[in-house]
Amino acid sequence: MNVLAFCGVLVTGLVAALHVYFLVLEMFLWTRPLGLKTFRNTPEKAQATRVLAANQGLYNGFLAAGIIAGLVLAQPVLVTFSLLCVVVAGAYGAYSVSPRIFYIQALPAIAALLLRAL
Repeated sequence: MNVLAFCGVLVTGLVAALHVYFLVLEMFLWTRPLGLKTFRNTPEKAQATRVLAANQGLYNGFLAAGIIAGLVLAQPVLVTFSLLCVVVAGAYGAYSVSPRIFYIQALPAIAALLLRAL
């Protein structure tokens, strides 16, 4: 495996790890101090939206699962599809919630896709 391919796998793994982290934040820590700080929520707003956040966290887990399954099973099409889903989710999040989501979610996935294509 050459250096670029190794970097592609590494960044792809990072994207999966980020989405596992998002799952934990949104499903389990949404109303806790770390979740409140990360998402800039008040305790009242977090409590009112916790079910929605948990659902969103589950979807982030599915994105991570697709990437991890594709890597473990050596299925590059599944990895590419999952990374493209991450880019779309990040772009929509940037449009609908906050531009910083693009940099946190979509940009790492774009980097992984580019490194995998080289």
